[in-house]
Amino acid sequence: MKDTLKKIGVNILAVTALALATGVGSLLIRKLELPETLTIMLSAVAGIVILFCVFGAIMSLLRRSQRRTINNMHDKLTHTLEEIGQGNFNVFVEIDPRAPHNDIAEAMNEMTKKLGTLETMRADFISNVSHEIQSPLTSIGGFAKLLRESASDEQSRHYAGIIEAESKRLSSLSDNLLKLSTLDNTKIPLNRTDFRLDKQLEQIALTLEPQWSAKNIELSAELSKTTINADADLLSQVWINLLVNAIKFTPEGGAITIALKDNKVTIADTGVGISKDDQIHIFERFYKADKARDRSLGGNGLGLSIVKKILELHGFSITIESELEKGTQFTVRLS
Repeated sequence: MKDTLKKIGVNILAVTALALATGVGSLLIRKLELPETLTIMLSAVAGIVILFCVFGAIMSLLRRSQRRTINNMHDKLTHTLEEIGQGNFNVFVEIDPRAPHNDIAEAMNEMTKKLGTLETMRADFISNVSHEIQSPLTSIGGFAKLLRESASDEQSRHYAGIIEAESKRLSSLSDNLLKLSTLDNTKIPLNRTDFRLDKQLEQIALTLEPQWSAKNIELSAELSKTTINADADLLSQVWINLLVNAIKFTPEGGAITIALKDNKVTIADTGVGISKDDQIHIFERFYKADKARDRSLGGNGLGLSIVKKILELHGFSITIESELEKGTQFTVRLS
């Protein structure tokens, strides 16, 4: 019934438009003072031409409007997919009744909602598990230390040392998972304050002195006076993770350089370096450039993921330059 009424309306509109166009054409032709029969014929032709021109203009406007609507919906769908790809499940496509592909938009919104629920469950699971295993791991590590110190033979001390080291490694993994789970929650605001970044870097380098001095590593720093507005606690984790990595992979007697200048921090070492193939994955969670070596040094492949996440939350960026056996340089841009 609705379609029938629509067709009737279109026909009436077409007849009315044709009559108006014919009338306009007749007025124009009659000014030429031609014979009546020829005037009627030319009026009809002029009317049809005018009608086609008017309908052509209307259809062109309608097509442009439709293209804009399609393009808008395309942009919305593309933006939503990009956000989902980056782990943001709080974005939804605004439904436009005039736009095509509303079914796709509705399906995408439903998918995003379900992914958001799954992500919340995943984050809660990691948080709960990380909390739950910390206490027993601390107990295991403590008792293993007591056993190692009180053991009467070398073999017992060796086994107790392994238990202690592995419990520390699992505790570190649990702690890092908990940090990432917390950082993934974008609703948590940053505790931004103004502080001296050069002083923070200097303090962290001094705090880690036992580690780099134990390997006879030469550490130098060129720190320009810089005040920054950021979350000081979170940024300190960035510098600690980068420096600990540099110390870990720099051989005995190597060198590490820290530089702060023009809103840019660089941490360079003369360590083992990272291959080109590994560099594109280095910030992925649980990725290890050299799995065997990293395990022996106690790594869990989460440190650089935490670094990148903290910097992204601040709107900062990090890049890497490295070559095997020639060292690595991380550059953090603070703007």
